[in-house]
Amino acid sequence: MTDHPVDLDKHRGMAAQKATDLRRALAEVETHARELRERESELEHRMMSAPAASWPEAAVKARHLLNLYAASLPAEDTRHRALVAKLLDDFTRLTEVDRGSS
Repeated sequence: MTDHPVDLDKHRGMAAQKATDLRRALAEVETHARELRERESELEHRMMSAPAASWPEAAVKARHLLNLYAASLPAEDTRHRALVAKLLDDFTRLTEVDRGSS
């Protein structure tokens, strides 16, 4: 017995090493995706728990919903994608104008 761990990756063939690397990467991606879904759920709960106190706050909620909608659109639906993009640009522009007048 030795107190030093054996690096099994060094003893694998190239194909086995690539398969191991892919499994590790997939596990990491799945973990990040789960964490993202949990954070998104938490955000949506916070958004539903209280009404917006201002137009910029309402725009944040609308921006989130528009991004969800845009993500569900088929790639060939360029008209609706462009419309969503223009509306998000409007929100950004109007929010900046509102900040400038405050």
